[in-house]
Amino acid sequence: MDEGNIKGPVDTLESLSPQRLRQVTERLFREGSVVAQMDGTTNKVFPVGITKAEGEALRDWVIREHATSIIEIGLAYGVSALFACEGLLATMRDNAKHVVLDPFQYTGFKGCGLQMLEEAGVAELIEFHQEESQILLPRFVTENRRFDLAFVDGSHHFDRVFLDLIYLDRLVHPGGIVFVDDYQLPAIVRAVSFCVKNIGWVLEEVSPSDDLHQWAVLRTPREPIVRSFLDFVEF
Repeated sequence: MDEGNIKGPVDTLESLSPQRLRQVTERLFREGSVVAQMDGTTNKVFPVGITKAEGEALRDWVIREHATSIIEIGLAYGVSALFACEGLLATMRDNAKHVVLDPFQYTGFKGCGLQMLEEAGVAELIEFHQEESQILLPRFVTENRRFDLAFVDGSHHFDRVFLDLIYLDRLVHPGGIVFVDDYQLPAIVRAVSFCVKNIGWVLEEVSPSDDLHQWAVLRTPREPIVRSFLDFVEF
């Protein structure tokens, strides 16, 4: 599945099976690896893939927010996308879609993330883009696209994650959720800090410390933040 074969959104979720999806997710955690259809190699899913606790938290936020449209930066082996889609199935809202961006899906991850979503039977929900977020997100802004929730797990360089968050401020609905992985990294903390101190984002949840996968959940402002050009808070 590539940008020439986009399947989402769907008109109804009745034909999709939460049980089938959970079976694939449970198998990933049980076996810890996936055999790529692309070349037959066995690929270790963890620690690149998020933890079960983080996945469950992501799923629960999707359900809590009654999210219909999700954007995910960094698909990798598809673990987070599986949990996000489980949340979409639980809310049973028509026109649900999950937009995923990953320029390295076929080169770094051998298509395994998309393969897992196909096996889980949720390919209909997926809109996949094989482009860098720093290039694609501005295009989404010009197209006036909007999302209820974002999951951020792409580049971990400060400049790039900073740009991701700045563009998501315009792409996520007012009062929407931005779920950020790898909050244990200083670059991620600093980028999030700017959003909290300068553009009105609110930290809703920070997970316990974890050397590999700490996460933070933020809410964008419900009302526009008016700032003069002199307004700036050190972050």
